[in-house]
Amino acid sequence: MIPDYIREQNFRVFAWWSVVLVLKIFGSVALVGFWRHYKKIFLSPEDAKFIKGSKVVYDDPDVERCRRAHLNDLENILPWVISTAFWLTTSPDPSTAAFLIKTFAISRFVHTFVYAVVVVRQPARFLAFMVGLIITIYQCLATVYYYS
Repeated sequence: MIPDYIREQNFRVFAWWSVVLVLKIFGSVALVGFWRHYKKIFLSPEDAKFIKGSKVVYDDPDVERCRRAHLNDLENILPWVISTAFWLTTSPDPSTAAFLIKTFAISRFVHTFVYAVVVVRQPARFLAFMVGLIITIYQCLATVYYYS
């Protein structure tokens, strides 16, 4: 049986990094908003009326790149948070848990950076994405195995 202080230690690392990743998602929203206001382009005519010289544009490359990075965060961070919360109920080793949690979080920051901030050619984005995906899949499989 794993002592309670180890479970608490795992949860503290998870809670801290999960909240950082939620803030990162909001940062991605701000990045999309920055490009929309900087370029004076919006999705709806009523929004464009607020700033003189604005127009409605649906396919600006800078806005779309940031928006896709944000959507990618939503598609990956939420499943990771849920699967990691369940995985932690299996009482993984604290050093393993901390390593995987931190590595996932860093991979998401790297993914957004090379996708939407300083565009780096592939395979940088692919590798950052795969690191996070592999961690999530591992944690899911480990949880299924533990409870089966």
